[in-house]
Amino acid sequence: MPADFPLLSIVLFTPLVGAILLLFVNKQRVDTIRWIANVFGFLGFLVSLPLWSRFDLADPGWQFVERAPWIPSIGAEYFLGVDGFSALMVLLTTLIGAIAILSSWTAITERVKEFYVFMLVLQTGMLGAFVSLDFLLFFLFWEVMLVPMYFLIGIWGSDRRLYSAIKFFLYTLVGSVVMLLGILALYFYDYSLTGVYSFDITRFHQLDLPANTQWWIFLAFFLGFAIKVPMFPFHTWLPDAHTDAPTAGSVILAAILLKLGTYGFVRFSLPILPDATQAFVPMMVALSIIGIVYGALCAMAQHDWKRLVAYSSVSHLGMAMLGMFALTPVGITGSILQQINHGISTGALFLIVGIVYERRHTREISEYGGLSKIMPVYATVFMIMTMSSIGLPALNGFIGEILILQGVFVVSKIWAAFAASGIVLGAAYMLWLYQRTMFGKVENPKNEGLADLNLREFATFAPLIVLAVWIGLYPSPFLQRLEHPVRAVMSRVNSSYPATARNAADCGSETPTPAREVAGAPAFVQPPCSDGSGTAPTAGRDGGR
Repeated sequence: MPADFPLLSIVLFTPLVGAILLLFVNKQRVDTIRWIANVFGFLGFLVSLPLWSRFDLADPGWQFVERAPWIPSIGAEYFLGVDGFSALMVLLTTLIGAIAILSSWTAITERVKEFYVFMLVLQTGMLGAFVSLDFLLFFLFWEVMLVPMYFLIGIWGSDRRLYSAIKFFLYTLVGSVVMLLGILALYFYDYSLTGVYSFDITRFHQLDLPANTQWWIFLAFFLGFAIKVPMFPFHTWLPDAHTDAPTAGSVILAAILLKLGTYGFVRFSLPILPDATQAFVPMMVALSIIGIVYGALCAMAQHDWKRLVAYSSVSHLGMAMLGMFALTPVGITGSILQQINHGISTGALFLIVGIVYERRHTREISEYGGLSKIMPVYATVFMIMTMSSIGLPALNGFIGEILILQGVFVVSKIWAAFAASGIVLGAAYMLWLYQRTMFGKVENPKNEGLADLNLREFATFAPLIVLAVWIGLYPSPFLQRLEHPVRAVMSRVNSSYPATARNAADCGSETPTPAREVAGAPAFVQPPCSDGSGTAPTAGRDGGR
């Protein structure tokens, strides 16, 4: 592939081309609309595969870079590029997008054309946010995502769809406006130093801002990203949005949109604002721990199948945030991997809810029972994804959780204990859900004639099952792609780790290496060494930046 081949632009705009094409199709030709949408959904995934096969693991810089003037008068550029982290998120986005579109074949029967147009535009917005290296371009795509998701919930949602759509829109818009102020503060500070107007994110990664300036910008970014995650106490829009969104909307929301919040923290807050990140560790850890426990307890109290899975996202992403703000390389690696794992497992769980909702039009857990007897394939898929969600060894959730626990434990055993409690509670509410819906007698006569998964429905789960097993048994290819991005973050926010990791004498040493103080107390961590096993490559391989 030539060096100047515009791969990222092709990946970015393939869904948009599909959306534009649909505008010229008669809305009465429903089957044609469905086929076009699914073809472009699958094509979007297909053209993104070179981000995996042609990604250079030895290159610590940005890859597949594209750059062109956009708004020269203010220094904004069409600037695209990916590292290992964003490449994985792009691949997850294109896969989940194709699956969500396929899952809607029979679920959406009204205003079909408009639905698929919004789905494809939403796909472009999400991809743009992950590949943008210009902050204004990032913000543009960040805002673009709001509109299609608002309409997906407001038009094709369930009973309280308008309330949930407006709540989602207002929460996210408030966070976005405040985040924009933080972006402008970086923009003008960089200009005061260089005399050049630029929204170049790679320049901002090199800035050394005054501590008080960092704190205000961190809080501005925090509001925008924390609402999107969502962190406690900004989570209240999520259960409503999930409950009232159509199945495809819930899948996209859980698997991708929420990850833009965690992506923002890793990509922007930690490397650009390292001193503020250190200062706000106690607050971030406290909110993460509350989210872990509170989300799990709320999930246990739910009677609505979809709301239970929605609250599980609050708990699981609280775990990811805790691993991130432990500020250890293993913790950040585990946090990123768990974001991907959450997209796989929770995306599948919302698909599972959508299957029975399409057949029965109810999400009340009490309405089901004994489904394994009449839907054995469905019950098997549900069991696999349940085990993935609760972190059963040999499945993807276990790898992310063990890395987070290891990264957190070396900083604070108390933090690790709270994280472990979230895992236990997660197993409790997921197994309770499975037992209530799959086991026992089929007491409700309305369930007796439910059809098992058909071939199209199984096709939506197959790639997610493959990924869950692949990451659970052989996570090394994913961890290798995260090595350089995590090392780059650590070099900014906790610089003692890369320094010790480059010293081969530290590998195998029994003397703990002191890390920079975290939350007011020194953390002593032995940097893990890479032995080719792929268990913890982040801090132990030679050749740091």
